[in-house]
Amino acid sequence: MPVIAPMPAARPARIPSQRDGAEEAAAAGTTVDHLTETYRAHYRSLLGLAALLLDDTASCEDVVQEAFIRVHSARKRVRDPEKTLAYLRQTVVNLSRSALRRRILGLKLLSKPMPDMASAEEGAYDQLERDSLIKAMKGLQRRQREVLVLRYFADMTEAQVADTLGISLGSVKAYGSRGIAALRIAMEEPV
Repeated sequence: MPVIAPMPAARPARIPSQRDGAEEAAAAGTTVDHLTETYRAHYRSLLGLAALLLDDTASCEDVVQEAFIRVHSARKRVRDPEKTLAYLRQTVVNLSRSALRRRILGLKLLSKPMPDMASAEEGAYDQLERDSLIKAMKGLQRRQREVLVLRYFADMTEAQVADTLGISLGSVKAYGSRGIAALRIAMEEPV
C-alpha cells in the first residue's frame, strides 16, 4: 500500500511593498557590470598594492586576478556596491599573506641537498678509524677518558669539565694533555 505524504499548508500570498524593492536590490548585491567597471578602473592600483606586499610581478598578477574571481563569485554578499573596492583590497591583502605563508612553509620544507657521498672505501676507512679510536679511548685511564669525552665530544670548556667532574682546572688540563698523548701513541701503533 503506497504512503501518500500530506501536502504542506499553503502560505498566504504576500503583498509587495516598497521595502521589497530595496531588499531585492540588497539581495542582488554587486552586479557583474559594476565589478567589471571596478576591475577596469582599479586593476593597476590593486596590482600596486600586491606589489608592496609581494616581491615578484607574476605573483602580484595572480593575487589580483584571484581577488577579482573571489569577489565575483561572492558578489551577492557584497550588498553595498560602494564597498566592492574595499572588499577587493582586503581580498588582495589576504591572498598576499597566504602567498607569503606558502613561500615560507615551502622554504622550511625544502630538503637540504645531499652532501657528496664518500666512496665505499672512504666509508670503510672512516669506520676503521672510529673503531680504533674507540679501542684507544677504552685503553685510557678513567679520568683521562672522562676529561677527553666531556672536553671534545660534549664540547665543554675546561672550566665546565672541572665543575662537572668536581676536580680542579689544573687537573683537567693535566688529564687532558696526558690523555691526548696516550691516544696518539695508541693510534700510531699498528693493529
